[in-house]
Amino acid sequence: MSLETATFAGGCFWCMVQPFEEQPGIHKVLSGYTGGTVANPTYEQVKSHTTGHTEAVKIWFDPAVVSYAQLVELYWQQTDPTDAGGQFQDRGDNYRPVIFVNSAAQQATAAASKRALQAREQFDRPIVTQIQVVQPFYPAEERHQQFYRKNPARMAEQEAGGREAFVKEHWQQH
Repeated sequence: MSLETATFAGGCFWCMVQPFEEQPGIHKVLSGYTGGTVANPTYEQVKSHTTGHTEAVKIWFDPAVVSYAQLVELYWQQTDPTDAGGQFQDRGDNYRPVIFVNSAAQQATAAASKRALQAREQFDRPIVTQIQVVQPFYPAEERHQQFYRKNPARMAEQEAGGREAFVKEHWQQH
């Protein structure tokens, strides 16, 4: 079995883990930081908006079971792709939505998916999620890994901040 990786930033990384972990073919989902200039940043540094990093998840997957295109589609369904200033109640550049690609094939797949999403006119604003070349990924502290399992009550509060309602309104019928 040959695993590939995908890296997605879609707001709070706590909220991005479970949907991917539940997908067949996923071997690991790691919360972390990427896209910035500071090596090995801490959560507090990233939250201070001084590192350039965004919260993200790195996913190891088996392409024989789940395709990268399927992961991109699942990614869209966790985010508001029209909001470049953060996601839901989480505001700022450290919550910006980005698809980080690690190959020409991922670039082509992500770009085609973004064009298709825009063409569906599912949203009344442009799709602003960026597609960028993958950058060094720094794992988040242990307390942030699989947060939804460790802190279900806090996770429910986070989801109630707008993500859950947005997903129901914009994605469950598609």
